[in-house]
Amino acid sequence: MSKKINKVVLAYSGGLDTSVILKWLKDAYDCEVVTFTADLGQGEELEPAREKAELFGIKEIFIEDLREEFVRDYVFPMFRANALYEGTYLLGTSIARPLIAKRQVEIAAQVGADAVSHGATGKGNDQVRFELGYYALNPDIKVIAPWREWDLNSRTKLIEYAQKNQIPVPKDKEGEAPYSTDANLLHISYEGKALEDPWVEPDESMYTRSVSPKMAPDEPTVVEIEFEKGDPVAVDGEKLTPAALLEKLNLLGGANGVGREDIVENRFVGMKSRGVYETPGGTVLFRARRAMESLTLDSGAMHFKDEMMPRYAETVYNGFWFSPEREMMQAAIDKASEKVTGTVRLKLFKGNVIVTGRKSPVSLYSEETATFEADSVYDQRDAEGFIKLNALRLRLGKSLADKG
Repeated sequence: MSKKINKVVLAYSGGLDTSVILKWLKDAYDCEVVTFTADLGQGEELEPAREKAELFGIKEIFIEDLREEFVRDYVFPMFRANALYEGTYLLGTSIARPLIAKRQVEIAAQVGADAVSHGATGKGNDQVRFELGYYALNPDIKVIAPWREWDLNSRTKLIEYAQKNQIPVPKDKEGEAPYSTDANLLHISYEGKALEDPWVEPDESMYTRSVSPKMAPDEPTVVEIEFEKGDPVAVDGEKLTPAALLEKLNLLGGANGVGREDIVENRFVGMKSRGVYETPGGTVLFRARRAMESLTLDSGAMHFKDEMMPRYAETVYNGFWFSPEREMMQAAIDKASEKVTGTVRLKLFKGNVIVTGRKSPVSLYSEETATFEADSVYDQRDAEGFIKLNALRLRLGKSLADKG
């Protein structure tokens, strides 16, 4: 707290933690606080955040609907990479942080603030994601991370501070919610507390975006997704904006029990963490994109893209969205996506996403070449030379080994 701060832009949700942070910033730094609340499709009413900020005497309050920008400029580019962290996680929390960080830095410049602040703890990944974003966009910005500075190191102390300063404490906070959540249009996550033992199965009542697969309809839902240059543009023939399209896939997937993942992941800060995620629309979209690529991507491009995917996913997970390496990989991925155009048909059934058809005006699939029936375009005798050439190093290696 040695640095003099005049004005700080706080990423503000209106919840208990950031409400305490708002008050604490004013007390600890004697500075003006500007609040920024982003609507990323978390499904919560945001006006209460404005009312709380006004209650604290905040004069500059920013509440912005960023849903379209979030899906168009962050989710869709990431999905072009088919990014999965450690083979399972669709990066729903990770991809939201760069946009929030970007807007905080932009608002700081707009209002003349010299600092930004967030409510991420010192144990998690989000502190890294926020701050890498801040520094990438404004190397000279000052960052305040209260959880790394204050002595409110327990839920009890946090609630005591809130009550002492007339900060409303929701009843579930007083009794401690069984887990913490983070939500946006792509997913909702559940972590901590009741979920900290990776052997304990999550309670069914926890889930909010999907029905249990066993309670899903007994008949599959058929859905068609249309792609243009790598991005989905229509569902069942209806053209939709990026946010509206993802929202529709969320409803379709959730109604059929699609998109639940219970994983133990490796955090960037070094520890393992158990997280449960619901990503219904993203799961449907992921399967559909892979099917579309199988028809339209050259094999070399597709395999090279798959080689990049783990690195791309780790880069996003660790918070390096604005890094040169992510931008370099994105350029290659976007180039490969130029031909990913067409329609995929799927069945959603009791937690499963089943591809049943795909078609494209630029398909590389040739039924005439692939057929098991007689054809005039593929001479099967050519395969003998192909096999012998590829076997040459193996035969030489074996012969030398036998002689040795």
